Amino acid sequence: MDFADKCYDIFEMSTARYHDTDNVDAHIENPFAAGSIEYTLFAKNMIDAVQWHLEDIIRDPEIDPVEALALKRRIDASNQERTDMVEELDSYFRGKYAGVPVLPDATINTESPAWALDRLSILALKIYHMEAETARTDADPAHVTRCADKLAVLREQRTDLVTAINQLIADIESGRKYMKVYRQMKMYNDPDTNPVLYGNK
Repeated sequence: MDFADKCYDIFEMSTARYHDTDNVDAHIENPFAAGSIEYTLFAKNMIDAVQWHLEDIIRDPEIDPVEALALKRRIDASNQERTDMVEELDSYFRGKYAGVPVLPDATINTESPAWALDRLSILALKIYHMEAETARTDADPAHVTRCADKLAVLREQRTDLVTAINQLIADIESGRKYMKVYRQMKMYNDPDTNPVLYGNK
């Protein structure tokens, strides 16, 4: 099994585990060994799954404003955690392929392997929830048909993305591509670069 296929299987497992409780505050045990790449992939998707549902909750038109503010700050923290984990994954790839000789005509990819895997993790959640929409008995047939059409597109996208990630990794392994790790440097979370925050010091 190629690496991206294995990653998707882990994302799919994590998504299913989240929905065993369907509770943003539930503790879900990570089944993989701490420190392993599998552990990080499972944890990454779990962050995405929780945040997916936080984004649903905060869109409730009847939500209490105080609760909404607390949720917004939780989502911001989750976004930072997600970014940190993607960068951890890119550091893994960088270390793994550090000794690969880069060919003279090697090129750099528009996105790193980890950011492509980030999209694959979100795609696993989209597929799960679109499948759920196709199984709704309280929705009209037109809704179910529209969602079934969207599901087919998402599944095709999964095939294409898995193939592209596997190809990217193969190119890095062979020296046809090289990678750099650029930190996101999100300024709004940093009290030294957000003027609203450092202006209040």
